Amino acid sequence: MVASQPPVPTLMRDSVLVEDDAIRILDRRLFPFRREWVTCRTYEDVANAIEEMVTQSSGPLFAAAGGMILAARAAEKHDSTRARRNAMTAAAKRLLHTRPTNNGIREALESTAGAASRALDEGLSLTGEVTQAARVVGDHYLARSRTLGRIAAELLSSGETVLTHCWAESYLIETVRAAILSGKELEFFCTETRPYLQGARLTAESLKELGVNVTVVTDGMPAELMREGRISSFVTAADRVTMDGHVINKVGTLQIAVAAHVFDVPYVALVQAPDEQAPTPADVSMEFRDPTEVLYLNGERMAAEGVEAIYPAFDVTPPRFVRTIATDRGRFAPNDLGSYYQQPESRESRDDHSWI
Repeated sequence: MVASQPPVPTLMRDSVLVEDDAIRILDRRLFPFRREWVTCRTYEDVANAIEEMVTQSSGPLFAAAGGMILAARAAEKHDSTRARRNAMTAAAKRLLHTRPTNNGIREALESTAGAASRALDEGLSLTGEVTQAARVVGDHYLARSRTLGRIAAELLSSGETVLTHCWAESYLIETVRAAILSGKELEFFCTETRPYLQGARLTAESLKELGVNVTVVTDGMPAELMREGRISSFVTAADRVTMDGHVINKVGTLQIAVAAHVFDVPYVALVQAPDEQAPTPADVSMEFRDPTEVLYLNGERMAAEGVEAIYPAFDVTPPRFVRTIATDRGRFAPNDLGSYYQQPESRESRDDHSWI
């Protein structure tokens, strides 16, 4: 019997809201204990919110698209086409550099900046064209995530216990929703994910909303759980997958993938597409965040005064530790990602309403 349609968790449903005078971004640093919104009235406000981790995972894609809408509204107040074009270029450049490792922002900006350029060339409504492009890029992202989820869910068997790391947002949630729809029952372990606890707060809450049994563990526990045979699969999103099969994701992924390899636990990385602009990890700008973030937890200092920290936000998992790359065009071995671009683009289903 096919299960009923699983709910869309709060973090996917209510992430970024476009209003007449502002963009409101759900503050994921506080969720789920407090549901507060950060109001952004300029694209600079949006850029600051992204940099300050108000939103993470695919949230910055939607936030950056919203930031370009704000930029278009402001640019239309300029008298000349040149001034408007310069304003839109400055906005796109500023937003692009907020989180350089995840290329979701790049995709949103390529679409909205392209729409802005066409509008200015053809004398169309700048705000109207940018808003429409933002709507399309967001809807397309969500639709491709649903397709990815259906493909990835086929790798999981009912009764499995799956480990995940950090907050994989629509990639993981659509995988779980597809598994539920096919009648599969899954259980999850999720790492707490220092220093922002995305796993404990965001992943665990979303899985709980889906009705999935979920257990939070510290970042140092997965290897022992694998040794005990308590984990059957390791599944994460990927912020970027290079064409030579390296998976770039939240720091900590590498050490878990190595442990999974040792204990023969398959590691499945979820990404809509490998990045043609990144043949190797050397082509990816790796983000280092303020090291003081490691020294604090929820505003409380966790280390003695005078000690230092470092914070590489992402790590690189070599392809030998990755069993499968699940995409929106099928599943691929890490050494066969060129085949992705030889497959036809999937026909994604679309919702009856847009995110805007």
